[in-house]
Amino acid sequence: MPQGQAGANDRLEPLNRKVFAFNDAFETTVLEPVAKAYVAIFPPFVRDRFRAFVDNLAEPRIFVNDVLQARFNAAGMTFTRFVANTILGVGGFFDYASSHGFPRQSGDFGQTLYAWGVDSGPYLVLLFLGSSNVRDTIGLGVDFATTPPALVVRGHDAAVASFAIGVVSGIDVFSRNVDALDALKASSLDYYTHFRSVFNQHRAAVLREARAPREAPGTETEPGATPADPEATPADLDAPPKSPQP
Repeated sequence: MPQGQAGANDRLEPLNRKVFAFNDAFETTVLEPVAKAYVAIFPPFVRDRFRAFVDNLAEPRIFVNDVLQARFNAAGMTFTRFVANTILGVGGFFDYASSHGFPRQSGDFGQTLYAWGVDSGPYLVLLFLGSSNVRDTIGLGVDFATTPPALVVRGHDAAVASFAIGVVSGIDVFSRNVDALDALKASSLDYYTHFRSVFNQHRAAVLREARAPREAPGTETEPGATPADPEATPADLDAPPKSPQP
């Protein structure tokens, strides 16, 4: 890590480190055993059906954000995915669209705020929810309120259903990434800084998608042909700029 970049866009680092340490302890002592039990109890077929169903619930929200970002190609692809997976995918339990050339698009309200020119604000680590920033935290609240069942059910039932789906979805996502997280932790001199860097790079890639729909497998740009992004600066990514290739 180049000197002077360790705290890039992280003005709240002392507080963030404390929250990060709590989240890490919670993941190690509570979430990881629960995730392992979840994997042991439910076979891959069942877990994949749940993942596809939850992802399909988010498609209307993704569609709206794609429209708000003027990504009409991505919006059309998302609409097609939702219809295809809901009908041909048996209520969304099977991702029929991805296997037929319609990959899942990104589209969250934090990304929409970015497309509208809203600054990210400082890096934040949220309790239980993990890495974010001020802009994406606002977007997360909007996404939570506009993703079914919260969008179609009101009152106490909506809160209970959304919480239950969110908890199980979080366990499912963690179970799919726990080995990678363990490897990341084992290879890090400073796990907090390393994780922050990985998050910022991943988020910068998602923000770049605000300019074009995600391409189907086999149609990606050439290696190294990464579009320029106003926020994907070396400081934001916690990495030095690459030297130009001859």
